[in-house]
Amino acid sequence: MTIGEERSNGTAQAWEALGGAPELVGRVRHRGVGDLGQGPLPVAELARATVAACGLAAGELAAVRAGGGARDVAPLVVDEGAVATAFVSERHLRVEGRAPVTFAPLSGFWRTADGWVRTHANYPHHEAALVRALRLPSATPEAVRAAVGGRTAVEVQELAYGEGGLAVAVAREYGEPQPLLEPVRESGARGRPLGAAPAGRPAAGVRVLDLTRVIAGPVATRTLGLLGADVLRIDPPGLPESDDAYADTGFGKRSALLDLAEAEDRAVFEGLLAEADVVVTGYRPGALERYGFGARELLERWPGLVVAELCAWGWRARGPWAGRRGFDSLVQAGYGIAAACGEPGGEPGVLPAQALDHGTGYLVAAGVLRALAQGGGRGLRFSLAGTASWLVRGLGREPVGEPVGAPVGAAGGYSAEPWLRVTPSGYGVLRHAASPFGEWALGPSRWGADRAGWLPR
Repeated sequence: MTIGEERSNGTAQAWEALGGAPELVGRVRHRGVGDLGQGPLPVAELARATVAACGLAAGELAAVRAGGGARDVAPLVVDEGAVATAFVSERHLRVEGRAPVTFAPLSGFWRTADGWVRTHANYPHHEAALVRALRLPSATPEAVRAAVGGRTAVEVQELAYGEGGLAVAVAREYGEPQPLLEPVRESGARGRPLGAAPAGRPAAGVRVLDLTRVIAGPVATRTLGLLGADVLRIDPPGLPESDDAYADTGFGKRSALLDLAEAEDRAVFEGLLAEADVVVTGYRPGALERYGFGARELLERWPGLVVAELCAWGWRARGPWAGRRGFDSLVQAGYGIAAACGEPGGEPGVLPAQALDHGTGYLVAAGVLRALAQGGGRGLRFSLAGTASWLVRGLGREPVGEPVGAPVGAAGGYSAEPWLRVTPSGYGVLRHAASPFGEWALGPSRWGADRAGWLPR
Protein backbone atom coordinates (compact mmCIF):
# COMPACT_ATOMS: atom_id res chain seq x y z
CA MET A 1 0.00 0.00 0.00
CA THR A 2 1.41 3.37 -0.94
CA ILE A 3 1.31 6.39 1.35
CA GLY A 4 -1.40 7.96 -0.77
CA GLU A 5 -3.53 4.81 -0.56
CA GLU A 6 -3.05 4.60 3.19
CA ARG A 7 -4.20 8.18 3.63
CA SER A 8 -7.38 7.51 1.71
CA ASN A 9 -8.10 4.15 3.32
CA GLY A 10 -11.05 5.33 5.44
CA THR A 11 -12.48 7.34 2.58
CA ALA A 12 -12.08 4.37 0.26
CA GLN A 13 -13.98 2.14 2.70
CA ALA A 14 -16.84 4.62 3.12
CA TRP A 15 -17.02 5.30 -0.61
CA GLU A 16 -17.06 1.57 -1.39
CA ALA A 17 -19.92 1.05 1.08
CA LEU A 18 -21.84 3.81 -0.72
CA GLY A 19 -21.25 2.06 -4.06
CA GLY A 20 -19.09 4.85 -5.51
CA ALA A 21 -16.57 4.45 -8.31
CA PRO A 22 -13.26 3.58 -6.58
CA GLU A 23 -11.12 5.74 -8.86
CA LEU A 24 -12.72 8.89 -7.44
CA VAL A 25 -11.06 8.39 -4.04
CA GLY A 26 -7.76 9.49 -5.56
CA ARG A 27 -9.22 12.95 -6.18
CA VAL A 28 -9.47 13.68 -2.43
CA ARG A 29 -6.74 15.75 -0.80
CA HIS A 30 -6.43 17.18 2.71
CA ARG A 31 -5.04 20.40 4.13
CA GLY A 32 -4.49 21.92 7.53
CA VAL A 33 -4.73 20.23 10.92
CA GLY A 34 -7.56 19.20 13.20
CA ASP A 35 -7.87 17.99 16.76
CA LEU A 36 -10.26 15.20 17.69
CA GLY A 37 -8.11 13.75 20.43
CA GLN A 38 -5.64 10.91 20.66
CA GLY A 39 -7.90 8.27 22.21
CA PRO A 40 -7.84 4.53 21.56
CA LEU A 41 -10.09 4.68 18.47
CA PRO A 42 -9.52 6.42 15.08
CA VAL A 43 -12.13 9.17 15.42
CA ALA A 44 -10.24 11.68 13.27
CA GLU A 45 -10.07 9.11 10.49
CA LEU A 46 -13.82 8.50 10.74
CA ALA A 47 -14.49 12.22 10.58
CA ARG A 48 -12.35 12.96 7.55
CA ALA A 49 -13.57 9.85 5.71
CA THR A 50 -17.28 10.57 6.16
CA VAL A 51 -16.91 14.21 5.17
CA ALA A 52 -14.79 13.24 2.16
CA ALA A 53 -17.34 10.63 1.05
CA CYS A 54 -20.10 13.23 1.31
CA GLY A 55 -18.03 15.69 -0.70
CA LEU A 56 -17.39 13.10 -3.40
CA ALA A 57 -21.10 12.30 -3.58
CA ALA A 58 -21.89 16.01 -3.94
CA GLY A 59 -19.33 16.28 -6.72
CA GLU A 60 -20.77 13.24 -8.48
CA LEU A 61 -24.30 14.67 -8.39
CA ALA A 62 -23.01 17.99 -9.71
CA ALA A 63 -21.27 16.20 -12.58
CA VAL A 64 -24.35 14.13 -13.43
CA ARG A 65 -26.61 17.19 -13.41
CA ALA A 66 -24.16 18.90 -15.76
CA GLY A 67 -24.52 16.01 -18.19
CA GLY A 68 -21.31 14.20 -17.24
CA GLY A 69 -20.31 11.21 -15.17
CA ALA A 70 -17.72 9.94 -12.70
CA ARG A 71 -14.82 11.06 -14.87
CA ASP A 72 -16.06 14.64 -14.58
CA VAL A 73 -16.11 14.82 -10.77
CA ALA A 74 -13.98 17.74 -9.62
CA PRO A 75 -11.07 17.26 -7.20
CA LEU A 76 -12.01 17.64 -3.55
CA VAL A 77 -10.03 19.32 -0.78
CA VAL A 78 -11.02 18.40 2.78
CA ASP A 79 -9.93 20.88 5.44
CA GLU A 80 -8.97 19.04 8.62
CA GLY A 81 -9.72 22.06 10.81
CA ALA A 82 -13.18 22.54 9.35
CA VAL A 83 -13.97 18.86 9.89
CA ALA A 84 -12.78 18.86 13.50
CA THR A 85 -14.83 21.97 14.26
CA ALA A 86 -18.00 20.68 12.59
CA PHE A 87 -17.80 17.34 14.42
CA VAL A 88 -18.26 19.11 17.75
CA SER A 89 -20.61 21.80 16.48
CA GLU A 90 -22.89 21.49 19.52
CA ARG A 91 -19.96 22.43 21.79
CA HIS A 92 -19.17 25.58 19.83
CA LEU A 93 -22.76 26.82 19.78
CA ARG A 94 -23.58 29.98 21.71
CA VAL A 95 -27.14 31.34 21.80
CA GLU A 96 -27.04 35.07 22.54
CA GLY A 97 -23.72 34.37 24.26
CA ARG A 98 -25.07 31.48 26.35
CA ALA A 99 -23.54 28.01 26.17
CA PRO A 100 -26.16 25.32 25.42
CA VAL A 101 -27.20 22.53 27.75
CA THR A 102 -25.69 19.35 26.30
CA PHE A 103 -26.37 16.73 28.99
CA ALA A 104 -28.98 17.04 31.73
CA PRO A 105 -28.19 16.17 35.37
CA LEU A 106 -29.75 12.69 35.13
CA SER A 107 -27.81 11.83 31.96
CA GLY A 108 -24.50 10.07 32.49
CA PHE A 109 -22.65 7.02 33.79
CA TRP A 110 -23.72 5.44 37.08
CA ARG A 111 -22.03 2.66 39.00
CA THR A 112 -24.21 -0.40 39.53
CA ALA A 113 -23.82 -3.57 41.61
CA ASP A 114 -21.99 -5.31 38.75
CA GLY A 115 -20.58 -2.53 36.56
CA TRP A 116 -21.88 0.64 34.96
CA VAL A 117 -25.00 1.91 33.22
CA ARG A 118 -25.45 4.98 31.01
CA THR A 119 -28.68 6.99 31.17
CA HIS A 120 -30.03 9.60 28.78
CA ALA A 121 -32.58 12.00 30.25
CA ASN A 122 -32.08 15.21 28.28
CA TYR A 123 -35.73 15.37 27.23
CA PRO A 124 -38.36 15.92 29.94
CA HIS A 125 -40.37 12.84 28.95
CA HIS A 126 -37.27 10.65 29.19
CA GLU A 127 -36.39 12.11 32.59
CA ALA A 128 -39.94 11.45 33.81
CA ALA A 129 -39.75 7.86 32.54
CA LEU A 130 -36.46 7.28 34.36
CA VAL A 131 -37.91 8.69 37.59
CA ARG A 132 -40.89 6.32 37.26
CA ALA A 133 -38.77 3.31 36.38
CA LEU A 134 -36.44 3.68 39.34
CA ARG A 135 -39.14 5.03 41.68
CA LEU A 136 -36.94 7.97 42.53
CA PRO A 137 -37.99 10.16 45.44
CA SER A 138 -36.59 13.16 43.52
CA ALA A 139 -35.17 13.88 40.08
CA THR A 140 -31.62 14.36 41.36
CA PRO A 141 -28.27 12.70 40.69
CA GLU A 142 -28.12 11.60 44.31
CA ALA A 143 -31.42 9.76 43.96
CA VAL A 144 -30.26 8.00 40.77
CA ARG A 145 -26.98 7.01 42.37
CA ALA A 146 -28.78 5.47 45.34
CA ALA A 147 -31.36 3.70 43.17
CA VAL A 148 -28.90 2.00 40.79
CA GLY A 149 -26.15 1.11 43.25
CA GLY A 150 -27.88 -2.04 44.45
CA ARG A 151 -29.12 -3.19 41.04
CA THR A 152 -27.37 -4.79 38.09
CA ALA A 153 -26.76 -2.66 35.01
CA VAL A 154 -29.07 -4.80 32.89
CA GLU A 155 -31.80 -4.55 35.52
CA VAL A 156 -31.61 -0.73 35.39
CA GLN A 157 -31.58 -0.87 31.61
CA GLU A 158 -34.70 -3.01 31.39
CA LEU A 159 -36.57 -1.04 34.03
CA ALA A 160 -35.90 2.18 32.13
CA TYR A 161 -36.90 0.84 28.72
CA GLY A 162 -39.98 -0.73 30.24
CA GLU A 163 -41.21 2.74 31.21
CA GLY A 164 -40.22 4.39 27.93
CA GLY A 165 -36.94 5.73 29.31
CA LEU A 166 -33.36 5.30 28.18
CA ALA A 167 -30.57 3.46 29.98
CA VAL A 168 -27.99 1.05 28.60
CA ALA A 169 -25.64 -1.31 30.41
CA VAL A 170 -22.01 -0.54 29.59
CA ALA A 171 -20.73 -3.47 27.52
CA ARG A 172 -17.21 -4.73 28.08
CA GLU A 173 -16.85 -6.15 24.56
CA TYR A 174 -17.66 -4.78 21.13
CA GLY A 175 -21.11 -5.47 19.77
CA GLU A 176 -21.96 -7.63 16.79
CA PRO A 177 -20.84 -6.41 13.35
CA GLN A 178 -23.28 -4.20 11.48
CA PRO A 179 -23.02 -2.91 7.90
CA LEU A 180 -22.08 0.71 7.32
CA LEU A 181 -24.85 1.05 4.72
CA GLU A 182 -27.61 -1.35 3.79
CA PRO A 183 -29.21 -0.76 0.38
CA VAL A 184 -32.56 -2.42 0.95
CA ARG A 185 -34.61 -1.96 -2.18
CA GLU A 186 -34.91 -0.34 -5.57
CA SER A 187 -38.37 0.53 -6.84
CA GLY A 188 -37.46 0.27 -10.50
CA ALA A 189 -38.79 3.78 -11.03
CA ARG A 190 -36.89 6.99 -11.56
CA GLY A 191 -37.40 10.20 -9.69
CA ARG A 192 -38.16 13.60 -11.16
CA PRO A 193 -35.52 14.75 -13.68
CA LEU A 194 -33.36 17.35 -11.96
CA GLY A 195 -31.63 19.18 -14.78
CA ALA A 196 -28.59 21.42 -14.35
CA ALA A 197 -27.65 22.89 -10.96
CA PRO A 198 -25.89 26.13 -10.01
CA ALA A 199 -22.21 25.89 -9.11
CA GLY A 200 -21.69 24.76 -5.53
CA ARG A 201 -25.34 23.72 -5.10
CA PRO A 202 -25.63 20.22 -6.55
CA ALA A 203 -28.88 19.53 -4.64
CA ALA A 204 -30.62 22.71 -5.81
CA GLY A 205 -34.33 22.15 -6.42
CA VAL A 206 -34.36 18.82 -4.56
CA ARG A 207 -37.17 18.63 -2.00
CA VAL A 208 -36.22 16.79 1.19
CA LEU A 209 -38.77 15.81 3.82
CA ASP A 210 -36.86 15.63 7.10
CA LEU A 211 -38.35 13.28 9.72
CA THR A 212 -35.35 13.22 12.05
CA ARG A 213 -34.39 14.49 15.50
CA VAL A 214 -31.38 15.32 17.70
CA ILE A 215 -28.01 15.08 15.80
CA ALA A 216 -27.34 12.38 13.16
CA GLY A 217 -30.37 12.88 10.91
CA PRO A 218 -30.42 16.66 11.32
CA VAL A 219 -26.69 16.82 10.43
CA ALA A 220 -27.52 14.98 7.21
CA THR A 221 -30.39 17.28 6.31
CA ARG A 222 -28.65 20.53 7.25
CA THR A 223 -25.84 19.40 4.91
CA LEU A 224 -28.32 18.73 2.10
CA GLY A 225 -29.79 22.17 2.76
CA LEU A 226 -26.40 23.82 2.45
CA LEU A 227 -25.90 22.02 -0.86
CA GLY A 228 -29.08 23.61 -2.21
CA ALA A 229 -31.97 21.33 -1.23
CA ASP A 230 -35.31 22.65 0.03
CA VAL A 231 -35.40 20.84 3.39
CA LEU A 232 -38.63 20.79 5.38
CA ARG A 233 -38.52 19.18 8.81
CA ILE A 234 -41.80 17.80 10.15
CA ASP A 235 -42.36 16.94 13.81
CA PRO A 236 -45.41 15.90 15.84
CA PRO A 237 -46.70 18.74 18.04
CA GLY A 238 -46.73 16.55 21.15
CA LEU A 239 -43.00 15.76 21.07
CA PRO A 240 -41.14 19.03 21.73
CA GLU A 241 -37.59 19.53 20.56
CA SER A 242 -34.77 21.10 22.55
CA ASP A 243 -34.29 24.71 21.45
CA ASP A 244 -30.52 24.35 21.79
CA ALA A 245 -30.45 21.18 19.70
CA TYR A 246 -32.46 22.82 16.93
CA ALA A 247 -30.39 26.02 17.08
CA ASP A 248 -27.36 23.86 16.19
CA THR A 249 -28.91 21.54 13.60
CA GLY A 250 -31.70 23.70 12.15
CA PHE A 251 -29.50 25.46 9.61
CA GLY A 252 -30.42 24.93 5.97
CA LYS A 253 -34.01 23.93 6.61
CA ARG A 254 -37.49 25.00 7.69
CA SER A 255 -39.56 23.40 10.45
CA ALA A 256 -43.29 22.71 10.75
CA LEU A 257 -45.58 20.63 12.97
CA LEU A 258 -48.08 18.02 11.79
CA ASP A 259 -50.04 15.41 13.75
CA LEU A 260 -50.33 12.30 11.55
CA ALA A 261 -53.18 11.04 13.74
CA GLU A 262 -55.31 13.98 12.55
CA ALA A 263 -56.97 13.63 9.13
CA GLU A 264 -56.30 17.22 8.06
CA ASP A 265 -52.60 17.12 8.99
CA ARG A 266 -52.23 13.68 7.42
CA ALA A 267 -53.62 15.04 4.15
CA VAL A 268 -51.08 17.88 4.24
CA PHE A 269 -48.30 15.37 4.89
CA GLU A 270 -49.34 13.20 1.95
CA GLY A 271 -49.39 16.30 -0.24
CA LEU A 272 -45.80 17.03 0.78
CA LEU A 273 -44.78 13.45 -0.01
CA ALA A 274 -46.37 13.66 -3.46
CA GLU A 275 -43.99 16.51 -4.36
CA ALA A 276 -40.90 15.34 -2.44
CA ASP A 277 -37.76 13.86 -3.94
CA VAL A 278 -36.20 12.56 -0.73
CA VAL A 279 -37.44 11.40 2.68
CA VAL A 280 -34.96 11.02 5.56
CA THR A 281 -36.32 9.26 8.67
CA GLY A 282 -34.72 8.93 12.09
CA TYR A 283 -37.43 7.32 14.20
CA ARG A 284 -36.98 3.86 15.66
CA PRO A 285 -37.99 0.94 13.40
CA GLY A 286 -41.75 0.49 13.29
CA ALA A 287 -42.67 4.00 14.44
CA LEU A 288 -43.68 5.37 11.03
CA GLU A 289 -45.11 2.04 9.89
CA ARG A 290 -47.91 2.54 12.43
CA TYR A 291 -49.13 5.41 10.28
CA GLY A 292 -48.54 3.65 6.97
CA PHE A 293 -45.42 5.69 6.16
CA GLY A 294 -42.66 3.12 6.51
CA ALA A 295 -40.04 2.97 3.77
CA ARG A 296 -41.74 0.10 1.97
CA GLU A 297 -45.10 1.89 1.91
CA LEU A 298 -43.49 5.14 0.77
CA LEU A 299 -41.74 3.49 -2.17
CA GLU A 300 -44.89 1.61 -3.14
CA ARG A 301 -46.95 4.82 -3.28
CA TRP A 302 -44.22 7.18 -4.53
CA PRO A 303 -41.72 4.90 -6.28
CA GLY A 304 -39.42 7.70 -7.46
CA LEU A 305 -38.48 8.72 -3.92
CA VAL A 306 -35.12 8.29 -2.26
CA VAL A 307 -35.87 7.03 1.27
CA ALA A 308 -32.99 7.03 3.76
CA GLU A 309 -33.73 5.37 7.11
CA LEU A 310 -31.61 5.88 10.20
CA CYS A 311 -31.81 3.99 13.51
CA ALA A 312 -29.65 3.59 16.60
CA TRP A 313 -28.95 -0.11 17.10
CA GLY A 314 -28.80 -1.44 13.55
CA TRP A 315 -31.27 -3.03 11.21
CA ARG A 316 -29.87 -6.47 11.99
CA ALA A 317 -29.91 -6.06 15.76
CA ARG A 318 -31.27 -9.04 17.65
CA GLY A 319 -34.12 -9.26 20.10
CA PRO A 320 -35.62 -6.09 21.55
CA TRP A 321 -32.72 -3.88 20.44
CA ALA A 322 -33.95 -3.74 16.86
CA GLY A 323 -36.88 -1.56 17.89
CA ARG A 324 -35.38 0.45 20.73
CA ARG A 325 -34.61 4.13 20.89
CA GLY A 326 -31.02 5.20 21.26
CA PHE A 327 -28.59 8.08 21.10
CA ASP A 328 -24.87 8.34 20.31
CA SER A 329 -23.90 8.22 24.00
CA LEU A 330 -26.01 5.11 24.58
CA VAL A 331 -24.66 3.29 21.54
CA GLN A 332 -21.12 4.09 22.70
CA ALA A 333 -22.04 2.45 26.02
CA GLY A 334 -23.86 -0.56 24.62
CA TYR A 335 -21.41 -1.25 21.81
CA GLY A 336 -18.30 -1.45 23.99
CA ILE A 337 -16.82 1.91 22.98
CA ALA A 338 -17.31 3.50 26.41
CA ALA A 339 -15.38 0.64 28.03
CA ALA A 340 -12.60 0.93 25.44
CA CYS A 341 -12.32 4.66 26.21
CA GLY A 342 -12.45 4.09 29.96
CA GLU A 343 -10.09 4.97 32.77
CA PRO A 344 -7.58 2.49 34.24
CA GLY A 345 -9.82 2.08 37.28
CA GLY A 346 -12.70 0.85 35.13
CA GLU A 347 -14.83 3.99 34.87
CA PRO A 348 -16.23 4.27 31.32
CA GLY A 349 -15.16 7.05 28.98
CA VAL A 350 -16.40 8.68 25.80
CA LEU A 351 -15.17 9.49 22.33
CA PRO A 352 -13.75 13.01 21.87
CA ALA A 353 -16.82 13.87 19.79
CA GLN A 354 -20.29 12.46 19.25
CA ALA A 355 -18.69 10.94 16.21
CA LEU A 356 -21.29 8.23 15.64
CA ASP A 357 -23.92 10.93 15.24
CA HIS A 358 -21.92 13.31 13.07
CA GLY A 359 -20.23 10.62 11.00
CA THR A 360 -23.51 8.82 10.31
CA GLY A 361 -25.08 12.16 9.39
CA TYR A 362 -22.52 12.78 6.64
CA LEU A 363 -22.90 9.19 5.43
CA VAL A 364 -26.68 9.59 5.19
CA ALA A 365 -26.25 12.81 3.19
CA ALA A 366 -23.73 11.04 0.96
CA GLY A 367 -26.10 8.12 0.38
CA VAL A 368 -28.93 10.48 -0.56
CA LEU A 369 -26.71 12.42 -2.98
CA ARG A 370 -25.49 9.22 -4.66
CA ALA A 371 -29.04 7.90 -4.93
CA LEU A 372 -30.13 11.13 -6.62
CA ALA A 373 -27.21 10.85 -9.02
CA GLN A 374 -28.43 7.34 -9.87
CA GLY A 375 -31.93 8.58 -10.63
CA GLY A 376 -33.77 8.01 -7.34
CA GLY A 377 -36.28 5.26 -6.63
CA ARG A 378 -34.42 3.46 -3.86
CA GLY A 379 -34.25 2.88 -0.12
CA LEU A 380 -31.14 3.00 2.07
CA ARG A 381 -30.54 2.13 5.72
CA PHE A 382 -27.94 3.51 8.13
CA SER A 383 -27.40 3.13 11.87
CA LEU A 384 -25.26 4.49 14.66
CA ALA A 385 -24.29 0.89 15.44
CA GLY A 386 -23.15 0.41 11.84
CA THR A 387 -20.86 3.42 12.15
CA ALA A 388 -19.66 2.12 15.54
CA SER A 389 -18.89 -1.27 14.01
CA TRP A 390 -16.84 0.40 11.28
CA LEU A 391 -14.99 2.56 13.82
CA VAL A 392 -13.88 -0.38 15.96
CA ARG A 393 -13.31 -2.96 13.21
CA GLY A 394 -12.69 -1.31 9.86
CA LEU A 395 -10.79 1.92 10.40
CA GLY A 396 -7.13 2.31 11.27
CA ARG A 397 -4.83 5.20 12.03
CA GLU A 398 -3.87 7.30 9.05
CA PRO A 399 -1.26 10.03 8.62
CA VAL A 400 -2.53 13.57 8.31
CA GLY A 401 -3.43 14.22 4.70
CA GLU A 402 -0.85 15.70 2.38
CA PRO A 403 -1.05 19.51 2.45
CA VAL A 404 -2.69 21.33 -0.43
CA GLY A 405 -1.92 25.02 -0.52
CA ALA A 406 -1.51 27.02 2.67
CA PRO A 407 -3.27 25.76 5.81
CA VAL A 408 -6.35 27.77 6.66
CA GLY A 409 -6.07 27.33 10.44
CA ALA A 410 -3.72 28.95 12.91
CA ALA A 411 -0.03 28.57 12.14
CA GLY A 412 1.49 25.50 13.76
CA GLY A 413 -1.69 23.94 15.16
CA TYR A 414 -5.45 23.65 15.22
CA SER A 415 -7.77 26.45 16.21
CA ALA A 416 -11.54 26.39 15.82
CA GLU A 417 -11.74 30.13 15.36
CA PRO A 418 -11.37 30.22 11.53
CA TRP A 419 -14.47 28.02 11.21
CA LEU A 420 -16.77 29.76 13.69
CA ARG A 421 -19.46 32.13 12.42
CA VAL A 422 -21.97 34.57 13.91
CA THR A 423 -25.45 34.50 12.34
CA PRO A 424 -28.89 35.88 13.28
CA SER A 425 -31.60 33.27 13.85
CA GLY A 426 -35.04 32.72 15.30
CA TYR A 427 -33.30 32.17 18.64
CA GLY A 428 -31.26 35.37 18.50
CA VAL A 429 -27.65 35.74 17.46
CA LEU A 430 -25.85 32.40 17.20
CA ARG A 431 -22.16 31.66 17.26
CA HIS A 432 -21.84 28.34 15.45
CA ALA A 433 -19.55 26.05 13.51
CA ALA A 434 -19.43 26.39 9.76
CA SER A 435 -20.03 23.40 7.52
CA PRO A 436 -16.99 21.74 5.91
CA PHE A 437 -18.78 22.46 2.61
CA GLY A 438 -19.42 26.19 2.92
CA GLU A 439 -21.72 28.77 4.46
CA TRP A 440 -25.42 28.67 5.27
CA ALA A 441 -27.20 31.75 3.97
CA LEU A 442 -29.50 32.05 6.99
CA GLY A 443 -29.73 30.91 10.59
CA PRO A 444 -32.49 28.54 11.67
CA SER A 445 -36.01 29.73 12.29
CA ARG A 446 -37.62 28.62 15.53
CA TRP A 447 -38.57 24.95 15.71
CA GLY A 448 -42.09 24.33 14.42
CA ALA A 449 -42.63 27.94 13.31
CA ASP A 450 -42.75 27.50 9.52
CA ARG A 451 -45.54 26.61 7.11
CA ALA A 452 -45.85 22.95 6.11
CA GLY A 453 -45.33 23.59 2.41
CA TRP A 454 -42.60 23.53 -0.21
CA LEU A 455 -40.86 26.61 -1.56
CA PRO A 456 -41.39 27.39 -5.27
CA ARG A 457 -38.91 25.50 -7.43
